[in-house]
Amino acid sequence: MSLQIPDCNVVLIGFMGSGKSSVGRELARRWRFRFVDTDAAIRRRFSKSIGEIFATYGEDFFREQEHDVLRDLLGQERAVIATGGGIVLQEQNVVLLRRLGRVVWLTASPDTIWERVRMSTHRPLLQNEDPRGTMDHLLQARSPFYAAAADLTVDSSGLLHSEVADRVVASLLDRRSCSRNQS
Repeated sequence: MSLQIPDCNVVLIGFMGSGKSSVGRELARRWRFRFVDTDAAIRRRFSKSIGEIFATYGEDFFREQEHDVLRDLLGQERAVIATGGGIVLQEQNVVLLRRLGRVVWLTASPDTIWERVRMSTHRPLLQNEDPRGTMDHLLQARSPFYAAAADLTVDSSGLLHSEVADRVVASLLDRRSCSRNQS
């Protein structure tokens, strides 16, 4: 696909394992944009893994840190921002996501997500006796939040990261610009 550079930041949302970080890095590389992973920013801030942050401070604290990272990114230009899977659970974050740029929801089938995350040891919400049941429950509960926050939706099931990036580019081109209709 030819090089098409958007006139705004691109913000990737979606469930764990949907490809946000990998696709985000690919898009940033193509466009020579800055790549920001909100989870990585939080890990750097505390010099701890996400699991350690959850264990030490709790999920509510982590969610506050997500908000702080988004707020710190306001004014950033030429960035692809990959977010944590739960970032859309707070309305205040959705407001910031929309201010940051075009919001793209990367989806994948539950089986695809499970295959991508089942062996992962760094996902604190899945460190329990029924990780698949937890994943299914969280995915179902969060999907309406993703749908409400997204400007565009791209399914990553069965695709290479480069193919998902191609679809994101095509979807952005269909929109022609980053301005939103004001109703």
